[in-house]
Amino acid sequence: MSAAERTAVRPGDVAATGRASARPAGHSRLGTGRASFLLHRRAAGVAVALAVLLGGVCVAYLCAGESFVAPGEVVNVLLGRPSPDELVVGTLRLPRMVVGLLVGAAFGVAGALVQTVARNPLASPDVIGISQGAGAVTVAALTFGVTSYGVLPYLSVAGGIAAAALVYVFAWRGGLHAARFVLVGIGFAIALRSVTTLFMTKGDYLVAQQAQIWMTGSLNGRGWDEATPLGWTLLTLVPAAVWASRTMRNVSLDDHTATALGIRLGRVRLGLVVLGVVLASVATGAAGPVDFVALLAPQIARRLTRTAQIPLLCSALTGALVVVLADLLGRRLLAPTELPVGVLTAAVGAPYLIWLIVRGRTGRATGGSA
Repeated sequence: MSAAERTAVRPGDVAATGRASARPAGHSRLGTGRASFLLHRRAAGVAVALAVLLGGVCVAYLCAGESFVAPGEVVNVLLGRPSPDELVVGTLRLPRMVVGLLVGAAFGVAGALVQTVARNPLASPDVIGISQGAGAVTVAALTFGVTSYGVLPYLSVAGGIAAAALVYVFAWRGGLHAARFVLVGIGFAIALRSVTTLFMTKGDYLVAQQAQIWMTGSLNGRGWDEATPLGWTLLTLVPAAVWASRTMRNVSLDDHTATALGIRLGRVRLGLVVLGVVLASVATGAAGPVDFVALLAPQIARRLTRTAQIPLLCSALTGALVVVLADLLGRRLLAPTELPVGVLTAAVGAPYLIWLIVRGRTGRATGGSA
């Protein structure tokens, strides 16, 4: 039995309903009956540390810029008190930061869900074609004159879902094999990038320039118009995320064990994938395809918590931290020139992706597991 199975099920401790009711080592059970859930103590500590670190980065984000704002004035603005820096903090920096937080959290959770279903750290939405599908539809809309940020997020969701459906159908061969799922997704990602480039060449110069900026992933110009619908969307998906966090332990089991416990793996995996696709597509619609956040955040969270499954809350906090920190650095590294947040995340994520591939090859060559 694998480490994931030992964490998910303790031998001889299965409830009458066929569901696992174990309390693995390092966990605490909170609540009773159906309202109870397991709390991994180290993961809880990491989540608190990430939240504190994220709070510090947010303060630095609101303070730093072309004009420095004292932390006291930032607090005044956040509390609604009169401040001479209301325009800089409350109108320019705060909405942009909120979009970054929401986008990063959405990408982090989406990556955790997709990687869990595929059982592969390479299977993030921006690698297997989901973000590319959202991007292709959005760029096509821009080419045909649809520029409203009230419409583009919905088109992005439709494109991401369509791309994910195609990948799922072509990768299904009597089951969802992880390696086939990733390879098919990479193929679709390449094809969809080509489609995006084709649409960009068909539009006029201004449209192509606007699409190019959007494709890099940027928070520039983002405000409450993007943050409000994104926030409400994520809020409505919280119950689904809670369900996913309870279900992911069972998905890590092998098919035979899961079937013996009465778990309908096909439906559960489909539900997790759909939730991940929607989150990634909504985030892409709000800020563009911010590459590698969905790849990095879940793996960083898993290594910090040392859990068998990818922790959703820590993945969300890590994703938010990565995006906000990258945007802060993008604004200040080459000031007054501003780098899109996607450039910074790609600079870190691309080497990590190469390392994962090389590590996987080395593991197979030595007979180990990647």
